[in-house]
Amino acid sequence: MITVIAEIIIKPGRRDAVLEKITQLLPSVLEEKGCHRYAPFLDVKGQIPWRQSAPDSIFMLEDWESLAHLEDHQQAAHMHAHRENIKSDVVDVRINIIEKA
Repeated sequence: MITVIAEIIIKPGRRDAVLEKITQLLPSVLEEKGCHRYAPFLDVKGQIPWRQSAPDSIFMLEDWESLAHLEDHQQAAHMHAHRENIKSDVVDVRINIIEKA
């Protein structure tokens, strides 16, 4: 099992629009073989001096059975369409793939 933490950095003021598009995508991804979790998370609003703030980011937490399943996910037609659909609102994407130590 692998976990993906993807930070999608959005143009200011466009986070809700992108989040809506991700919400529409969720059922298709969750039906993919090897997908155990695919969920968006947002920055917590709060004033804690030691935390990093990311008000224009969406964080995707994903659990996949294997790297092969993740690679298949990246090549799925609905993912190609999704990336095309949000590309004008996305500044950058940072992806970390981790596993339990």
